[in-house]
Amino acid sequence: MSTGWSLWVMFLVTLNMGITFFLFLWGPRVKIPTQPDGTSGHVWAHGALREGVRKLPLWWVLFSGAMFVSGFTYLALFPGFGSFKGVLGWTSHGQLAQETAVNEAALEPLMERFKLYPVEQLAGDPAALQMGKVLFEDNCAACHQRDGKGNVALGAPDLVDNDWLYGGSGSDITASIHDGRSGVMPPWASLGEDNVKNLAQYVLSLSGAPHDAAKASAGQPLFGTCAACHGADGKGNPALGAPNLTDDIWLHGGTVADIEKTIGEGRQGHMPAWSGRLSDEQIRVLAAYVYHQSHRGHDAGQP
Repeated sequence: MSTGWSLWVMFLVTLNMGITFFLFLWGPRVKIPTQPDGTSGHVWAHGALREGVRKLPLWWVLFSGAMFVSGFTYLALFPGFGSFKGVLGWTSHGQLAQETAVNEAALEPLMERFKLYPVEQLAGDPAALQMGKVLFEDNCAACHQRDGKGNVALGAPDLVDNDWLYGGSGSDITASIHDGRSGVMPPWASLGEDNVKNLAQYVLSLSGAPHDAAKASAGQPLFGTCAACHGADGKGNPALGAPNLTDDIWLHGGTVADIEKTIGEGRQGHMPAWSGRLSDEQIRVLAAYVYHQSHRGHDAGQP
């Protein structure tokens, strides 16, 4: 805190505490003019209601005095009076570090046990899944949603359908979380509007979706442009993050308009690396949770 801000805070604290202390001393002693009946003379409802004047109750005076002393005590013990750090030297960063250290010490035996198993086996450990769920909700749910079903508007893939852009093994998922992923679908508007529409119909035909057969036939030769990434059969390439076009699962939407937009304008996707935020052990636990969610009812068992 700069000197100017420190002095300003000190001034405000002193002013408020001074006014409060003055009112505390003056309030019980002030003499309010009263009528012979003990009221102030203020009336309402044509005299049916009259304002009475009474001394402050003793409990209120004692309680207010205790709160005033507590305020001074707080300012002495903790930061709050300008740049004064307080007698206890407390800081929010210090408390966070202390509590983090306590939490990590409590988790250390558990994390050591988790290291003994591959991600696929860890996906069946209830303790790992409980921890992984918390990590997922804190770090991944903003894009993939709390249920892991993704977000078409963001291009965040569904993580519970066992369909993977970069591979669904434990090591693949761990790498995706640790290092992040960046995918680019180049725009093909240069093919011309009609060719983009024909190609979109052919892509729809690959997944068995309703399509225009004539346009799909016209678009088939154009798919050679796409085969370099998606493969001649359209089944994708995990090494490139090129999605499978034959499974009727769509990252950016599967309507005709969505596919035409994807082909014509291209798409860009970015999965940030979490290695700067999470430890390697946490990433493995998170990968196990994601693996489990995509294999529920199969080899990882039900939660």
